[in-house]
Formats: sequence, C-alpha cells, structure tokens
Amino acid sequence: MPESVIKNSVEPYSRFTDFDISLFKSGKHYKLYEKFGSHVVEFNGVIGTYFSVWAPNAQFVSVIGNFNYWNRGSHVLFSRWDSSGIWEGFIPNVGDGETYKYFIKSSSGEELEKSDPFALRWEEPPRTASIVADTYYEWKDAKWMKNRYQHNGIDRPYSVYEVHIGSWARNPESPDSFYSYEQLADKLVPYVKEMGFTHVEFMPIAEHPYYPSWGYQVSGYYAASSRYGTPKQLMGLIETFHNEGIGVIMDWVPSHFPGDIHALYRFDGTHLYEHADTRKGFHPDWKSFIFNYGRNEVRAFLISNALFWLDRYHVDGLRVDAVASMLYLDYSRKDGEWEPNIYGGNENLEAISFLKEFNEACYSHFPDTQTIAEESTSFTGVSRPVYTGGLGFGMKWMMGWMHDTIKYFSTDPLFRKYHHNQITFSLIYAFTENFMLPFSHDEVVYGKGSMLNKMPGDEWQKFANLRLVYSYMFTHPGTKLLFMGAEFGQGTEWDFSKSLDWYVLEYPNHKGVQDTVKALNKLYKKEPALYEKAFEGTGFEWIDGGNSADSVLIYTRKGHDPKNDLVIVLNMTPNPHENFRVGVPDAGSWKEMFNSDDKAYWGSGMGNTKAIKADKEHWHGRENSILVTLPPLSAVVFKKSK
Repeated sequence: MPESVIKNSVEPYSRFTDFDISLFKSGKHYKLYEKFGSHVVEFNGVIGTYFSVWAPNAQFVSVIGNFNYWNRGSHVLFSRWDSSGIWEGFIPNVGDGETYKYFIKSSSGEELEKSDPFALRWEEPPRTASIVADTYYEWKDAKWMKNRYQHNGIDRPYSVYEVHIGSWARNPESPDSFYSYEQLADKLVPYVKEMGFTHVEFMPIAEHPYYPSWGYQVSGYYAASSRYGTPKQLMGLIETFHNEGIGVIMDWVPSHFPGDIHALYRFDGTHLYEHADTRKGFHPDWKSFIFNYGRNEVRAFLISNALFWLDRYHVDGLRVDAVASMLYLDYSRKDGEWEPNIYGGNENLEAISFLKEFNEACYSHFPDTQTIAEESTSFTGVSRPVYTGGLGFGMKWMMGWMHDTIKYFSTDPLFRKYHHNQITFSLIYAFTENFMLPFSHDEVVYGKGSMLNKMPGDEWQKFANLRLVYSYMFTHPGTKLLFMGAEFGQGTEWDFSKSLDWYVLEYPNHKGVQDTVKALNKLYKKEPALYEKAFEGTGFEWIDGGNSADSVLIYTRKGHDPKNDLVIVLNMTPNPHENFRVGVPDAGSWKEMFNSDDKAYWGSGMGNTKAIKADKEHWHGRENSILVTLPPLSAVVFKKSK
C-alpha cells in the first residue's frame, strides 16, 4: 500500500445506478460520458469533483494531481462491490481546471500513471495530464439544429471542405503558432461560406500526443485538442459555422490508438481496451493498437464517444477513418499473421457487429446527422441499412473513382483515348452505395504531389485540367469532398507543419481555380438535377460515353422535375471543337449555364454566349440535337431555357 494514506480524503459517492452498471457490462450504455471521468458536483454541502474510472484488474487506484502534490497514497478511490471494475469517489475542494491523473497499481504489482480516458480536457502536449472541465455551453444555434435535416439529407447538396486545423492558415507574423478555435471562427467560417461549401470536415481534433499523426493517433477521445483552445471555444467555432448555415463533420478514429504509456494502452496493466492477441490487437501499418470490439465495455466506450460529439458538440456528422482495416482480419497481414473467423473467413465479425451497432445508435439518437465511411474495398452494403444486412453508414467514400480519375487526368491528353474506360468505369457501380467523391488529404502527401501538379501539360493546360477535373467531380453523381488548398490549385504538397500557400491567390491562374470551385458550388446548390438523385440510377444517363477518339463525355443529370435536367459535355483534350453536335433530351432552346474555360477562370474564353435552339435532327439516339462550341480541356453545362 502506498505511503501516507489519509482517511476520508475521498468520500464514498457514485453517479452510477444499478441499471447503468447493467447497461455498461452488456455494452449498451451509450452515454458513459455522463458517468465516467471527472465531474464537479456538490456533495454534503461541499463543492468538489467526482472521479470514476474503469480498471477491473487494478488492486489500487488513486487520484494524483497538483492538489495533493502528486501523492499516490492520499486520495484513494473506492472499488465498486458489483464486479464492474469501476473505481470511484468524491474529492472535496477540487474543481474546474485542476490537473490530474490516475495512479493504478495492477494485480501484478505494476505501477502506472494514466490520463483519464473520459477526460473532457487535457494539458497541451507534450504534457499529458487530464484537466477537470465541463462541456456545458449555452448554444445559440437552435435554428440550425431545428432545420438540420434539410441540410444533411442524402437528397440535398453536400459539398465538403476538408480541413486540418493546424495548417489551414497561420499568423504571418508568427508562422509557428496555431490559429485558435476563436481565431478560426473569424477567419475560416467566412471563407468556407464565401466558397459555397455546405459542410466543413475537421481532420481529427480529439486530443492526440503526436502532432505529425495529423490527429489519427488519439489519446483523449473525449477531449478537444488543447493545441487550439478550450472545449467551449471549439463549441463556439461550431456554433459560428451553424449560424452561417454550414454543417460540421468530424473525423472519428475507432480503428486504433497509440501505445503511449500515459493513455489507453495496457490501461490497468492488462490489455483492457486493445485486443490481447496481437493478430487482432496490433496494427502493422501504423504501429498502433486495435480496440477489442468483442468486449462489451469497450464497445460502450466507443459508441458513447461517437454520441458524445454529436450530443455535446452539436457535430453534424462523423467520417469514420480506416473502416477497411476494421473489417478484415488479414488487413495488411501476411499468411500466418492472422487467424480466420469461426466460419473460416477473413471478416472481423466483432468489428462488423460493432459498426452496425454504432450506426444504429447514431441514427436512432440523432437521425438528422450522417455517418460516412472511409472504406476502400468492395465490401457489400457499407451504406445500406443494417436491417437489410448493410453496415448502416449514410455514405461511403468512392475510393475507386478517386484513383481512376486521378490516374486518367495524370495521363497526357494525347493518350487519353486509350484509357477511356478509366473515366467511364465508375458509372458501372456508382449506385451500389451512397458514394461521396473525395479528393482528400491522402492524395497530396508522401510524394504524391499536389492536385495541380498531377495535371499534365504546360502551365495553361495544368490549370485547365484542374478546372476540368473539379467540374467532372461536381457533375458526377454523389456528394463531394475537397481538401484545403486544392480549391485554389496549391502547387506544393500539403505540409502539416505550416500554413497553406495563400499568397498564390495574387496570381490570376490560382484565383481562377478558386473562382471555378466557387462557381461549381453555386451551380451544385442551385441545380436540383445535381443533387436530388445523387444516389439513384435514374439521376444519370449517358448521352455519349463511348467517344474515345475525341475523349469527349456527354451525359445528363436529372432531378425530380424534367425541366431541371442538365446536359454536361466534357472535352478531355486541348483540341477545341466548333459545331459539335450533341443529342439533347428535349426540343427548345438550350443555354450554357457553366463553362470552365471562361476567361474569368483564366480560360481561353471560348464558349456559347447565346441560347442554342435545338434542331429536329436525330443524334446520340435522341430526336433533337444542338450544335455547340467545345473549348479545350473544358466542361460545359447546358440547361433548357424557360
């Protein structure tokens, strides 16, 4: 027993009912954040803090902190009598802002100092203590929350700006310092609104010890990263987005966690949160540890965490990282490094069950939010309801589209006619899932080059290609995601350690790309044909998908009302075409709604300035057709004039 134990320094007190314990043990308690962790309360007329922690294999647990000079023996928690493994107690005169950890003596005698898995705030890294805090906030976003379903539906415009908070922008006078949540409310929010994005997605902002992990190695699942401010300041940022009509998505990482000695790994001297079998519990790619999805208490910890961000932070969606690594037992493993499931297959049945339960919990508690899977395999039904056998996600990243599109656009236009199937293949499977089209951070790091520098040709062609690929993304079925910097054609790869290259907007070519994305967002939100049937085969029809000789694609996008149908023509080569005949769905006059070659975007200025009356000439299997001008490396969108 540690030295100098002081009697009555911790009072017996509990926030748990017998029902709470029953739910926790069965993995069905989805609001554990209301019970576990540190909570400032009044007990017997005294203000203090209630602490509770799950450490079933400990023989001794105490709270250590500045308030007791980090004395391991002075504030010993009580072990519950119900075999739940929970240690708890009330410490008088300890309040908001107090730093603390748990001292745990394991059943084997090992001595550990651990941060609180449920702490709502942590010290700024490299310091690792937890901080007593609350997340009570007087929200002023009632209008957004009431009408959120109108912004978050799968039949609504959904254009996402992906942001890494630490490197979106920094103060030019202090480039090594981060912008705070409060500063971002002043700078990032108006920018996202001006650009016309409907949602912003934050790369992980839960507390993480190692900044170069980009947030994907989480230590404090319930704490907003203290690098940028306090929990309430993050809430203020989200509130500001909401009040400007912009939704907030958060990256969530239930797939793995780091092995830092102060965090979840071997929390009570045993493999408590991670799977003990390294074939299931160690991630070879990221040298991190995998949650034990078969353990009820761990499932409750994770699902409670998902609901915590949706509840306390008013987050509008969760993008779930690395789902593929969760689904397969042999993910990144060689023969002999994994063990088949009970049916002899490679599916991780416990993880699949967990993901279904997670999605059911999210949509039953917060039906107007979205869950989005980053899943790169052909696993069936990722974005199909659980009751039909699916995983239950709202959307899935269309990784195949992303890879094929980048590969095609990286090809010299002279040779694109030999790779035509690459750019049309996505429409074969486009409606098998609710797909989101991502040009994400993963595509502009580790030597892959920026989006701009993936494009072939001279300077003019690079920018024309970039405007064209974004136009293709915005007119292709599915929702959209664009990583920061890509929207203005940043030339260098993303570097998490410094600001984006905002100075390039002084040049008309970069400004032209930015204005193109702005115009595409406006077009996307204005034209129902681009979003009403984003996930339905009836919302898309080829007019000519087989013109490989000219590398031209022509298709229609359809909404509920045929009057809103759009005809999209993509010219994938630098060769302009005059009097190019295009079959159209209807007679009458057709007007150019968007042209990526507009001079305003640093294009050549070719186009169709006047409405074009359809001829009664059969073309592309249609009774009517129009003669159009196709600029070089361009996308042109037509709509029937009223």
